[in-house]
Order: sequence, then structure tokens, then C-alpha cells
Amino acid sequence: MTEKVFKISVALIAAIFTIIFCILIIPTVLENPDIIGAFAAGFVNPFASGYSTDVICCWLILVVWVAYEYPKVKRGWLCVLLGVIPGVAVGFALYLLMRTNQLKEITS
Repeated sequence: MTEKVFKISVALIAAIFTIIFCILIIPTVLENPDIIGAFAAGFVNPFASGYSTDVICCWLILVVWVAYEYPKVKRGWLCVLLGVIPGVAVGFALYLLMRTNQLKEITS
């Protein structure tokens, strides 16, 4: 896979997730702004609990990775924030794109 295809693919997946997130979540939050209840709803059954736990652990791994690479990849904290809202798919995708660009500058 070329770098261009990689970047387009990652950006496209993040954009698709963001659109789906906005369609599903924004109307519900506007109707009922209970953020704690919304978080708890991710744990309503064993399947949802499994997916929610996976997402939380992926976000924590992103946090550790961003902290570890802080000297090499600047502004990674933005990705950590985006990993909360809209989600890890966006924060992780942005971090990969930022990392690719910044590490390329270091090695050039």
C-alpha cells in the first residue's frame, strides 16, 4: 500500500465514523443531555460491555502511545481529546496521519 492510499484510507474511515457518530449521537444528546447515562448505556448487556471495554482500552493505549512519542510527535494531545469525542476511530486516525507526516520530516 502506498503512503497516499494509506492516508486517504485512514482519513476516509475517520470521516465516515464522524458522520455516523453525528447522525446517531447528536440528536439523542440534544433530546436527553445525560452524559453519564449515555456512557452507562454502553454497558447495558455483555456484548455492548465488551465493545465499550475494547474502546476504552484502545483509547488508553492511544494515550500511552501519545505520551511515549511526545518528543517526536507534537500536538498528540489533540488526538487524545478527539479520542473521547467523537471517538477513538478519529483520534487514532488523526494520530497516525500526524505521526506519518512528522516522522517523515524528522527523517528527511
